[in-house]
Amino acid sequence: MVQGTRSRAAEILEKVLPAVDDAIRKAEVLVEALGWIQQFRDRYVVVKLGGSSLEEPDNVRRCLGDVVFMAAVGMRPILVHGGGKSISRAMEHAGIVPRFVQGRRYTDDGTLEIVSRVLADDICEEIVEEIRSLGGRAVGLNFRSQNVLIGERTTLSGPNGETIDLGKVGHVTQINRDVLAATCRSGTIPVIPSIALDKKGAKLNVNADTAAAAVARFLRAEKLVFLSDVPGIFRDRNDPATLMPHLKSEDVRSLIAEGVIDSGMIPKVEAALDALNAGVRKVHIIDAGTPHSLLLEVYSDTGVGTEIVR
Repeated sequence: MVQGTRSRAAEILEKVLPAVDDAIRKAEVLVEALGWIQQFRDRYVVVKLGGSSLEEPDNVRRCLGDVVFMAAVGMRPILVHGGGKSISRAMEHAGIVPRFVQGRRYTDDGTLEIVSRVLADDICEEIVEEIRSLGGRAVGLNFRSQNVLIGERTTLSGPNGETIDLGKVGHVTQINRDVLAATCRSGTIPVIPSIALDKKGAKLNVNADTAAAAVARFLRAEKLVFLSDVPGIFRDRNDPATLMPHLKSEDVRSLIAEGVIDSGMIPKVEAALDALNAGVRKVHIIDAGTPHSLLLEVYSDTGVGTEIVR
């Protein structure tokens, strides 16, 4: 009888101990995160979501779940998003051929109408509803509700110094800080499409990377995070082992001069450098496709992307 009781106890232990070990590991992760949670409480973190990362619903849901967690533990996340691929599809459906000038989308009245509808009516509302479905609180802040991005038109310089017009394309010169601060204090996550209004109330199409950097800059955010379709900055983009986890501003400038950072990554890192110069503590470039990459980068000792500091 005693032997049977021992055998039964051994069976129970075999089943219980793995569960206990798993629970202990989870507790250790929470303990490791506690210091970061305390350090970043009430601090702003601006998260830019866009590009190919918006094309994968599962990735978006996971990333938004991370953002909801951040808000739940006292951080003040702000989401800024673009939606270039969705805009291109909508333009194709409308029979409008996109025109690009020095890598920037030329924006006429017809294009601006499509950009505004896709960003503010479609993507922004979808993100807000997804956050709410995950148990978080969110609100879209844009020209249709409460505008927070104020801008002015952008022009480029040609090779001979001539001014190149981009149509109704702009950059952020100001934000409505009071509205953003009040929204975050209420525990609500602001979701901001990259459309600004000028001082006369006219809409301007803004690059989402530069819009996110401007919000981080004016708020002096703790962090600016670019959720991308790449894990970070590589010394050799064909070799994953060359991911550079930590860079200083001067390193980034050298990498641009060497041609290691080029094409579409340049506006992102230039926006990052502007944000750092204005007082943002750190900028992170991480892969939205890596599960919980946002939490790993912010709340653990070992990040998963590239962080850039002054």
